Amino acid sequence: MKLETAARDIVLRALKAYELDWTKVEYIKQSDSITFKVETETAGKLLLRIHGERCNRSEILSELEWLSHLSQKAKLVVPVGLPNSSGRYILEAGNEAGNEPYGGAQELNYITLMRWVEGEHASGNLTDEQLHAVGVMLARMHEAGEQFVPSAEFTRPAWGAESFRKEWDKLEKHLSALVLEAGWKLYQAAAARIPGELEAMTPDPGSYGLIHGDLHFGNVVFADGQPRAIDFGLCGYGFYLYDLAAALLELSTEQRRSLIRGYSSVRALEPDYERKLECFFVKIMIGNYSHHISNPDELPSLREEQPYALAYLKEYLADSRFLFKRIEPVQVE
Repeated sequence: MKLETAARDIVLRALKAYELDWTKVEYIKQSDSITFKVETETAGKLLLRIHGERCNRSEILSELEWLSHLSQKAKLVVPVGLPNSSGRYILEAGNEAGNEPYGGAQELNYITLMRWVEGEHASGNLTDEQLHAVGVMLARMHEAGEQFVPSAEFTRPAWGAESFRKEWDKLEKHLSALVLEAGWKLYQAAAARIPGELEAMTPDPGSYGLIHGDLHFGNVVFADGQPRAIDFGLCGYGFYLYDLAAALLELSTEQRRSLIRGYSSVRALEPDYERKLECFFVKIMIGNYSHHISNPDELPSLREEQPYALAYLKEYLADSRFLFKRIEPVQVE
């Protein structure tokens, strides 16, 4: 069965199971889950997610548990899970006969319904005020992580040296499509260094806990000038600096300073945070390429980024501080 047909059938069954008086269903995107915006007569706007086999039931329920904590205890505006009339927060997608995996890809296993987070993505250049507010929001999220007491069944992935090795294994198979041999060697040298630096970091309650895991600005919306984080599908255990590095990745040097000032106005950063932050910065950059490299439609834009990516790799390998200085693109022959 094709993806579109399978997803459509599952959505229709889910709308019935949740007893929604829906007026409009809008497809959003496909990633590790397929997401839809649902507009209703009485329940407002909702987010419907169809989860594939990459997410197991316990991990999905744990994500909802974490989001409930952020909403109720930390008073952050996040997408919280909603139950059906029987009180269930996760439904079976119902892989019936004929609803086999589409195109050899993953099965569609579970359904969750969430409150829609109102807001708009930033348009144009982010202002200092917006960046400062994002830093404050992220720090509050990490403060909530320190206070969170998970249930006995709670399980989420960890984002560290082991997860990086898996990302690198995938990217290395495709690296020749991205860069020439000299650039390849820079990637290999960085990939050899990163796990050791991560394993040398000591996790403690002030530096390590539950993180968003994918906090780029596509996962931040603004309402009344205030940022709201969305899409917690990759939330898990990791160093808080991981989230901070993900937010800094697409910013200019001065924008990075503004976000850091916002974060540090709530939570103090450790004295040697900059080098660790740069390690996570390069780790996430490589991880992003690993995620996108197998999509041929994205290869042209990934190649265009390489002069800057290679410049960051050279700075990292030279032990040069680079996050807060202007980096010139390089061509590696």
